[in-house]
Amino acid sequence: MERRKSKTTFSQSIKKLKPGLIDYYIVKKFLGTFFFSLVLILGIAVIFDFAEKLDDFIQKNAPVKAIIFDYYLNFIPYFATLFSPLFVFITVIFFTSKMAYNTEIIAILNSGMSFRRMLWPYFMSAAFIALFSFTLTNFVIPHSNVIRLDFEAKYWRNPGFRKTNINTVHRQVYPNVYIYMDSYNANSRQGRNFSIERFNSGGELESKLIASTVRWDTSINKWNVMNYYIRDIDSLGEHITRGSRIDTTLIITPADFGRTPEFVGTMNYGELRKYIRQLKLQGSDELKLYLNEFHKRFAAPFAMFILTLIGVSLSSKKIRGGIGMQLGLGLLLSFSYILFQQFTSQFSLKGDLNPMIAQWIPNIIYTIIAFVLYRLAPK
Repeated sequence: MERRKSKTTFSQSIKKLKPGLIDYYIVKKFLGTFFFSLVLILGIAVIFDFAEKLDDFIQKNAPVKAIIFDYYLNFIPYFATLFSPLFVFITVIFFTSKMAYNTEIIAILNSGMSFRRMLWPYFMSAAFIALFSFTLTNFVIPHSNVIRLDFEAKYWRNPGFRKTNINTVHRQVYPNVYIYMDSYNANSRQGRNFSIERFNSGGELESKLIASTVRWDTSINKWNVMNYYIRDIDSLGEHITRGSRIDTTLIITPADFGRTPEFVGTMNYGELRKYIRQLKLQGSDELKLYLNEFHKRFAAPFAMFILTLIGVSLSSKKIRGGIGMQLGLGLLLSFSYILFQQFTSQFSLKGDLNPMIAQWIPNIIYTIIAFVLYRLAPK
């Protein structure tokens, strides 16, 4: 008897989750309003961006074809995914508040559908947008960002916006192997006062190479070390080797120096993971930036579910002030979420906060807010 009851209860719960007319209606409202608002906001963003950069485009003779296809065709998906959680939140607030003021929410609840069950089509729509955004961010947009950033460097940014001179380079290139340079010039691909130190597992120095200059040779893709001497230490004592030139192969290339923060957005999921492993091996100071980006790509899609729950809970009942008041509250919450996310990211980049915690703290806090609002929402 108990097995029959459990099977009956399970089958009833499955039947309740089967999509009906109300589910299709909410999904249609959700996705339709989302893509309409997305097109509208992106259109405004493109107009303002074009007005801001028009003088530079004219001054630097940017071709119309390049402006349209190389820049704006790649700018639109980048901007859309960057603020997709905000667009989702505004969408939910807007169309749900309209349903509430048209008494559609009351009719849905009076039909026997619970408030929890009514959230099902909302979360299904949010899942579709989150999956679409995750796919674009990790596999499509990185390639388009390469084209967009190249266009910006050629027709918009100042020629000197990239770093050409770097002071004090100190990195781990292999386990227990470290390199040091007093300075590095990206234009000449040359470093001064170069050294390589190799330590044993006990932390004792085994070998050290010191050179006045190191230069990248494009013909053989290796570093040329000039005017060097090598100090080898073993059980028999020290051995000194001197020379005018030696070639060395390191996992660091000129492309690893002077990269701008925008470079992180040009790598897909696989490339980003591989580069993070390389930075961990090198002990690079840039590691935090790339770890923050990696965890952000997972945290941002999850935020759509949180903001959807907050949006439905806030806008499913009539309040004084009408739809405008609900939109205002929604925008205040959404912008506070973005501000809090930026704050924790900077705290991670400049401080000691773990990048994963930094990207997930806003989601955790706003999940608590979402469940509080859910409990207060009319059932």
